[in-house]
Amino acid sequence: MTDPTTFTLALSNETATAHLMADLALLVGAGDVITLSGDLGAGKTAAARAMIRYLAGDDALEVPSPTFTLAQTYDLPPFPLVHADLYRVNDPAELEEIGLSPLPEGTLALIEWPERAPAALPADRIDIALSYRPALGSSARAAEITGYGKAAAQVARLQALRQFLADTGYADAERRRMAGDASTRSYARLVRQDGAFILMNSPRRPDGPAIYDGKSYSAAAHLAEDVKPFVAIANGLRERGFSAPSIHHADLEDG
Repeated sequence: MTDPTTFTLALSNETATAHLMADLALLVGAGDVITLSGDLGAGKTAAARAMIRYLAGDDALEVPSPTFTLAQTYDLPPFPLVHADLYRVNDPAELEEIGLSPLPEGTLALIEWPERAPAALPADRIDIALSYRPALGSSARAAEITGYGKAAAQVARLQALRQFLADTGYADAERRRMAGDASTRSYARLVRQDGAFILMNSPRRPDGPAIYDGKSYSAAAHLAEDVKPFVAIANGLRERGFSAPSIHHADLEDG
């Protein structure tokens, strides 16, 4: 079994929390589970609301706390999402009554107060534990993010993505969702005072099994397995006077 992956970061305010959840949204999809834990008022619902609004592309979308409804479903552009609050759950058997046991297939799940029903949580999940940091300001929080099972790789990639944005000066840029394409890539628009830029998350494509003449599908179809060919072609086109995307920063190894 894969060892859990954990990292911790400081969140100075709700905007910083929204940036974190937008960055995580680039790396998750239908079927993934994210839990949000912490004391009352630690910012769990604010974090969930930020991700839902980002995926909806609507900063004004009404996202009430599901404390009394227990679960609220959103039909978002990329995939359906269920936002659950287990604070009032007294028996794990109640989860079946509200459609959370088993968790709905093809749906991203955001679950607050996961400690109320730990046995119902899947082995593959991302846990975000939020805590107060009064020394940094009244609205400051710390987030401890842990990936279990298959989600360990997602958390490791989130940490690398956050470091890339910090190193290149885009950590404080506004995030806006962009539609993806029929690939493993995902995109976000980063907006600063000096303009708008596109962040491309291009994870390495797995080879997969041999299906044609001893070759995987990507090898047989001559598909690029990482971002390096894209960067090389874009650079070559620009050098010859053709129009191609300007690449301001790149981490070719991490995509």
